[in-house]
Amino acid sequence: MDDAVIVVALLLMAASATGAVAQRDPARQALVLSVLGAVLAVLFTVLQAPDVGLSQLAVGSALTPLLIMLSVRKVRRRGRSDDASKGGAK
Repeated sequence: MDDAVIVVALLLMAASATGAVAQRDPARQALVLSVLGAVLAVLFTVLQAPDVGLSQLAVGSALTPLLIMLSVRKVRRRGRSDDASKGGAK
C-alpha cells in the first residue's frame, strides 16, 4: 500500500514538474509551481518527513509562487508604462 502511494506521488510530481516546464506564460508557470509544491509536500509526508513537508507546503506552494506572481505583475506594469511613454513621444 505504501509503495503504491509513493509511486502515485512520484508520478504526480513528474507530471506537475513537466507541466511547469511546458508552460510559456510566467503567471501560469507560477500556478503550476504551486501545485508542484503541494505535491512535493504530500510526497515528503508519505516518505515520513512531515517537518520537511510542512516547510515545502509553506514555501514551495505558497510563498515562492506568490513572489513570482508579484514580480511578473510588476514587470508587466513597467512594460505597459514604457510602451505608453514611447507611444506618446512619437
